[in-house]
Amino acid sequence: MSCLSQQEPLILAGRSFSSRLILGTGKFSSLTIMSEALRASGAQIVTVALRRADLSGKRDPFANILEYLDPREYLILANTSGAHSAEEALRLARLAVKAGLPPWIKVEIHPDPHYLLPDPIETLRATEMLVEEGFTPLPYMNADPVLAKKLQDAGAAAVMPLGSPIGSNRGLQTRAMIEIIVEQATVPVIVDAGIGAPSHATEALELGVDALLINTAIAAAKDPIRMARAFRLAVESALEARLAGLPLQEDHALPTSPLTGFLKT
Repeated sequence: MSCLSQQEPLILAGRSFSSRLILGTGKFSSLTIMSEALRASGAQIVTVALRRADLSGKRDPFANILEYLDPREYLILANTSGAHSAEEALRLARLAVKAGLPPWIKVEIHPDPHYLLPDPIETLRATEMLVEEGFTPLPYMNADPVLAKKLQDAGAAAVMPLGSPIGSNRGLQTRAMIEIIVEQATVPVIVDAGIGAPSHATEALELGVDALLINTAIAAAKDPIRMARAFRLAVESALEARLAGLPLQEDHALPTSPLTGFLKT
């Protein structure tokens, strides 16, 4: 890890992380490539859809993703993807903890199979229920500043607004709303979904986002390992620029050198 990352850790629920990249584990062509890409990214938090994990202890060869994730190296964030209600999300969270996973839960409830947009009402309900049972919820949400405030007031460890629809790679189509969320947030803001290129990651961090969750852009790349490194470098350079103090944008040109007096003798 760079000195910069060590100086500016990401703090989630009182826990410190030197990387501001969170990686999803879906869509990789193999679990070996997934594992190598995770290491190349420097990520310390990974999300796992519970339907892809063997929680039975029977070492199912078709659901053995957890064998490739060392809990000493990564915080495994169980994902409730597939839940259609708050009750289903809570049931999945309980199963994850019973199987030995940490009580950190990415709340993902999207009943619409076409656009995969999160259900705001059920997401807020699930967050409230999870907090009451002692879980650490990180809810995936629409880029809605009002909902973000309600979620943080409910006890969410972070809010995770989408940049654009899941897997679309369109970048920050919700930029204006994310700027408001960042301005008002009292918990970390993590852009989740839609980040399709390192330049999108740079843009998000430069406007004040705390971290990013990336999956498709890395997993679907021709060279996922190299793309993971590219995202790591983009995140570190964007944070360096932000800490250095980005100059304000101007409506007109400003000379970088004096335009008068230098020809006088």
